[in-house]
Amino acid sequence: MRATYSFDNDDPAAAERHELLAEMNDPFTVARLTALGDLTGRRCLELGAGGGSIAGWLAARTGPGGRVLATDLNPRHLPVDRGYTVLRHDLTSEPVPDPPWDLIHARLVLAHLPGRATILQRLAEALAPDGILLVEDWASAYPGIVLAAPDAAAADLVERYHRILVGRLLPANGADPAWGGRAHAAMIAAGLAGVHTEIRAESWAGGTAGARLIAVNVAQTGAGLRAAGLTERELTRLCRLAVDPALVIRSHFTYSTMGRR
Repeated sequence: MRATYSFDNDDPAAAERHELLAEMNDPFTVARLTALGDLTGRRCLELGAGGGSIAGWLAARTGPGGRVLATDLNPRHLPVDRGYTVLRHDLTSEPVPDPPWDLIHARLVLAHLPGRATILQRLAEALAPDGILLVEDWASAYPGIVLAAPDAAAADLVERYHRILVGRLLPANGADPAWGGRAHAAMIAAGLAGVHTEIRAESWAGGTAGARLIAVNVAQTGAGLRAAGLTERELTRLCRLAVDPALVIRSHFTYSTMGRR
């Protein structure tokens, strides 16, 4: 049976999710990509491109002599006038499109896909000689995310929400919340050279993009949260805490892993 992605792009909250994820993650991703040097004329594949922020950044840097292909299982949130090409594509069942590539980037994608190690192998094989694969995923399977809270009940509620979402709902849909920490070994197994991982984490106060993602998660996975025992009153409080600066949570650990063919 095919797993179901937990955060459907057809959901009304999906656009806000893409905006928040870009705000949270683009600075780190851009720093990693910038370290690769001049991308002029390069062929770049952006997988699970979401709202297109990184695809647009790549298009601006590869220039007219380069190529950027942005793919997504449901590309409805990808603008079509930003200098890259858009393709509806399913990584789990379709070949990697149009190889070879000088750069392949996938952020918050493989952790949600069954067969992720096999997919990573196919991505490695789709690289041109000296091509780079950059995979970025969260390792979110860690408790103790609350750094500060307005009261003990709020801290307990946020921790319980996190345990349900990461420990039950995401794995039930085929995700591996610990995948970020496994990508390094998977790249070595795929035969890539010079594999290197940088890990980033920070604090997210209520009102910032990272904390506001709680409310978006409630909107998109509310049925599962309710079935797991959270009440309407608790879900409402979670949404209020998401914008309360008295709540401070630890971000997930972002594992940014890069290897070269």
